[in-house]
Amino acid sequence: MSSLGLSNLFRATPTVTDKRLTVIHPAVHDSALDTVGRHGSLSYTFKREGARTVLTHSACSSPWHYFPPTFLDDSGCAYTWLVNPSGGLVGGDYLTVTAQLQAHTHVMMTSPSANRIYRSEGKSAEQEIRLTVGAGARMEWLPEVTIPFAGSQFRQSIHIDLAPGATVVLWDAMASGRVASGERWMFASYENEIVIRTTAGAAAVERFLVTPDSVGTMVKSWDYVGSLFVVGDSVDLDRLAILESKLDELCGQQPRELLGGVSRPAVPGLVVKVVAQSAPVLADFLEAAWQNIREILWALPVAALRRY
Repeated sequence: MSSLGLSNLFRATPTVTDKRLTVIHPAVHDSALDTVGRHGSLSYTFKREGARTVLTHSACSSPWHYFPPTFLDDSGCAYTWLVNPSGGLVGGDYLTVTAQLQAHTHVMMTSPSANRIYRSEGKSAEQEIRLTVGAGARMEWLPEVTIPFAGSQFRQSIHIDLAPGATVVLWDAMASGRVASGERWMFASYENEIVIRTTAGAAAVERFLVTPDSVGTMVKSWDYVGSLFVVGDSVDLDRLAILESKLDELCGQQPRELLGGVSRPAVPGLVVKVVAQSAPVLADFLEAAWQNIREILWALPVAALRRY
């Protein structure tokens, strides 16, 4: 990690070996009628058929909308969009995403637009992600940024279990608020947990709880915060060193608009923490980082996602 101390921007728990799991559950007193369109689930199962990864099972409930995977290149990767037509989450919403990647599959999941968290005077909006990545499989989790509106409350939990030889590339980013509307660091609370666990029992862990009082003076001058994880016990050490150098170089290219640092977690891989001045700068960094990851680790080009 660079001297910026990025892991402590929000008094966060740094990436460590950790066997604890925090599971989020919806309120037990909500009636079935109350939860329609508010407690939504989305689940996928993928397997390898020949040179391609194919979807063998899917299920969803509102507000999630099923969108079939597409094949944007000849790599066999199943590109999958997470679509929530409601436009965002409100207090009391509880959304889940589960995916099981069987051996030697390759799946990339993203979203067509930002995840918006609306103002709430009561409950938090909650999102729980559970991904199981089979032996030799590749999982790329690259959703758009989360935007917490003024007065919003959000809790997110992302847990990933890796089988031997599996690799995950995970991106998670948040905005300070609706920047164009003058809402910067005005949300009530933002709680996030990322746990990437290997079969050896060790895990890369990031936890933080952000409130207006916990945001430091330095952070308030930035509007976007992102975390990028590349974890897998099959990653060649020489390639990993090359990737680390490339990502570190990316972090230093725009010191006035983006600052970042690269570190090694308690499991095989890399972690990058960045802060940025604008959404385009953050998006450009992610695109360049993704390109380097794919080229160095898998000799693959990036795909044209056509999100918008």
